[in-house]
Amino acid sequence: MKVLFSVTLCLLLAACDGGLWNNPYPTADDGKSILYSAFTERPKHLDPAQAYSENEYEFLALVYAPPLQYHYLKRPYQLTPLAASVLPTVSYLDKNRRPLPDKAAVERIVYSVYEIRIKPGMRYQPHPAFVPANSLRKLDGIASLADFAATATREVTAADYAYQIKRLVHPQLHTPIAGVMSEYIVGLKDYAAALQAASRAHPDGFLDLNQYPLSGVEVVDDTTYRITVHGKYPQFAYWLAMPFFSPMPQEVERFYALPGMKERNLTLDWWPVGSGPYYLSENDPNRRMVLTKNPYYDSETYPSEGEAGDAEAGLLADAGKALPLVDSIVFSLEKETIPYWNKFLQGYYDASAISSDSFDQAVSVGVSGEATVSEAMQVQGIVLNTAVATSTMYTGFNMLDPVTGGNSERARKLRRAIAIAMDFEEFVSIFANGRGISAQSPIPPGIFGHREGCTGINSYVYDCVKGLPQRKPIAEAKRLLAEAGYPGGVEAKTGQPLVIHFDTTATGMGNKSRLDWLRKQFDKLGVQLDVRSTDYNRFQDKIRRGDTQMYFFGWNADYPDPENFFFLLHGPQGKVKFSGENASNYSEPEFDRLFEQMKNMDNSPARQAIIDQMQEILRRDSPWLWGFHPKGYVLQHGWLHNIKPNIMANNKLKYWRVDAAQRDAKRREWNQPVHWPLWLGAGLVLMFAGWMGWVLRKRDEAR
Repeated sequence: MKVLFSVTLCLLLAACDGGLWNNPYPTADDGKSILYSAFTERPKHLDPAQAYSENEYEFLALVYAPPLQYHYLKRPYQLTPLAASVLPTVSYLDKNRRPLPDKAAVERIVYSVYEIRIKPGMRYQPHPAFVPANSLRKLDGIASLADFAATATREVTAADYAYQIKRLVHPQLHTPIAGVMSEYIVGLKDYAAALQAASRAHPDGFLDLNQYPLSGVEVVDDTTYRITVHGKYPQFAYWLAMPFFSPMPQEVERFYALPGMKERNLTLDWWPVGSGPYYLSENDPNRRMVLTKNPYYDSETYPSEGEAGDAEAGLLADAGKALPLVDSIVFSLEKETIPYWNKFLQGYYDASAISSDSFDQAVSVGVSGEATVSEAMQVQGIVLNTAVATSTMYTGFNMLDPVTGGNSERARKLRRAIAIAMDFEEFVSIFANGRGISAQSPIPPGIFGHREGCTGINSYVYDCVKGLPQRKPIAEAKRLLAEAGYPGGVEAKTGQPLVIHFDTTATGMGNKSRLDWLRKQFDKLGVQLDVRSTDYNRFQDKIRRGDTQMYFFGWNADYPDPENFFFLLHGPQGKVKFSGENASNYSEPEFDRLFEQMKNMDNSPARQAIIDQMQEILRRDSPWLWGFHPKGYVLQHGWLHNIKPNIMANNKLKYWRVDAAQRDAKRREWNQPVHWPLWLGAGLVLMFAGWMGWVLRKRDEAR
């Protein structure tokens, strides 16, 4: 009985001590400058030569420092120096490598030379790779980086940037942009062949890339290097903002190539080494990953200018302060949305996206369509931020198909009729909680060439009503369908119903409502829709073979330039004939001619005029149902500052700031334990104990 009483008393005292009973973090972290976020799956690659996925860039963009980045506050998106001291200078050369004027005609430019000057004094994160190699020969007792007794650093040099470019064609790596860069960087294709031969001669040894010169990359001095590319390629500057072009010290590769490293999972894919604002200090992908402030990072400050209204929104309050603004970032594994959402409401995550399940709880949508946080969120001081993604979700027609494809007027009218019937405004409202805008072309907002309002309207599908696009009535779609030879959805010549095949990876009950909605859109025209669902690999095979009529795809911008969207419809990028990214196999000579003219132009009114012509051709031919551009919604707690949606900047967390004291106070306010059930339970336990004591006494008396 004494033990039972003691246990009960301890439980009561624990409940009354004022601590957070549900805190998932150590109490020692209270009050610290820590940002709390989450991840859903382990990043496959953390080597900057191999990584290309969003969940990988979430870490790499904070660990590595390429020459350029996107300005955090300014729109449209624009490049600004990161590791570079200034924006790269570009000079043009003819076929004899003689200088050309800046305004030289594109056809005269055979080479473009990018000269990049990096900031002096930048240093790498602390890492054992920078310790003299003779002290790293023995790996006894080494299981992780933390087990090495010594770490060191060194300055970043221009040669490190050149070395990383060579790694893009390293025969032991699988770099997703190797093919593209080999077409542009002078000598890179031949360099890849030379490395392949060297690798065959030394299959198990360390491949010293510095033993093989690359003609298109020149190291001028410790802080200057040059990259020579074929022709005029203004979009190359955007690549310089990606981790692919970050510095890589050769000693890091030598370190990870030591015998026994790979067996201990000590690789660049697991433990990246960079000169950015953070380094990966903990990598437990089954639980959490932690980024810690690089103690040697002192080359960047918070921006001092932005857009109109940024100052009033408090986004310039930290202007001039050294970055990053938080000391560490803790990413916890959350495979399900509900636990993540609940922890956000309890204050254990600083920001959160909004799933469909929690949308109504979080957001109120007014009559005008404007979204605001719900009253419950306002009470907690939660703020909503929205931004249209630099993405487009579209439904494509296979232009090689005899029914839906081709450039005849019959086929165009059929595709336009379907485009009118496919009510993407309704789709966004039902299935995306209104988080998106109907697309008028491939180019989303924020990208040069996009036009707002009626100026940028697709007049084949929409009418302009009071300055806004309004979808044409279904009667217009039926008229076009009849003129295409399918009155009422029946082929006039044969009397057979028109059947359209739609290929998708959407399977299972979760997608049934979407597919039912899709069929209803075709029912408006009397057309039968045959949905062919399959797994992703088979779907890709069908796209490659051209064995489709219609399909659903999406595209996220690699960089904010119209070329990155228009190339998806460029004839020489045809999927079936050229294995390119043009899954619709669209080919139109005038569009292709304008694309070649537009793609390497600098942004200007002349380029906009060409883009407008290209848009009109695409709208006329309708190789895609333009679909919609997704809209991102992010909620933030009141203690989190400097949040401005930036779709292109993967390194935005370095600008965020937390008020840890306010966060701790709110956590305590929102997570106070409810004591009465414990008191009730304790009372029942004590009553039970008293009753048991009485029973035992009576039993003893009976004896």
